[in-house]
Amino acid sequence: MTAQPTAAPVEEHADPVPPLVVRGLASGYGGTQILHGVDLTVPAGSGVAVLGRNGMGKTTLLQTIMGFVPTMAGEVQVDGRRVTGEAIHTVARAGLRIVPQGRRVFSSLTVEETLQISARGPAGTWTAERLFDTFPSLAARKKNRSDRLSGGEQEMLVIGRALLGNPTCLLLDEPSDGLAPKIVEQVSEIIVELRKEGVPVVLVEQNLHLAIAAADFVNILARGAIVWSGTVDEFRDNREIAVRHLGVGQD
Repeated sequence: MTAQPTAAPVEEHADPVPPLVVRGLASGYGGTQILHGVDLTVPAGSGVAVLGRNGMGKTTLLQTIMGFVPTMAGEVQVDGRRVTGEAIHTVARAGLRIVPQGRRVFSSLTVEETLQISARGPAGTWTAERLFDTFPSLAARKKNRSDRLSGGEQEMLVIGRALLGNPTCLLLDEPSDGLAPKIVEQVSEIIVELRKEGVPVVLVEQNLHLAIAAADFVNILARGAIVWSGTVDEFRDNREIAVRHLGVGQD
């Protein structure tokens, strides 16, 4: 009997694991719940903006993801690994880095010293030399103490500090806060460039133009819950969303 040819196996291509997945996240302070079942997914290489009025839980969301605020319910996954309830340094080693609101530089350290400490994380494409190429003004002031830098330079320093950890996903909390319009444009260009290089970003931002320039997806947070999600194009096409939930137009 002649053997029948066997069919070639069909190759299955699994979807890539998202760098960051948040499911049903709830958290708060002192017994008061702030987040109520937040779901958020950051696809590989994408930028996700989290928008909302003041006091809606945006900073709490980032701090809960990083482990600064205890989780009441839900979970956080980094590259498919569950990190819910882990120590902050464990979450950081898993691949998350945060750029906090208000910059929070180490005032007694120089730019160079700050980056030397930050470079003790996992090796990768981001090095101090590359950062100085990316931020020439930091290179010119690398011997200066961090508290002697301008607000824009401090923002570049804390972004650089986070990038030296070669993050799986970068969390940015109000990077334009307190900066002059010209410096905000520079920070926006930096974030857009990071996005072009494939660094996944979660951006909490009041500056609407900066947020949608750097993002692929928009999530609106109100009273600790996601009330709208969509692509940037869908957000742009729905002016009512911005007016209703943010109190501003998009022009």
